[in-house]
Amino acid sequence: MSGLDKIKNKAEELVGEAKEAIGKATDNEKLQAEGQADQTSANTKQAGEKVKDVFK
Repeated sequence: MSGLDKIKNKAEELVGEAKEAIGKATDNEKLQAEGQADQTSANTKQAGEKVKDVFK
């Protein structure tokens, strides 16, 4: 996994965590769900990059 990809995926994960926290604090279910989706997307990308690294 390239360093840039790691940084992008981690940033996406952190943004998702922030959205989820803000959604919980404001009772905004849509924002909370969007944050969870962002986190899931970032985690999936990270897992895919790790698989690529294994086969290098």
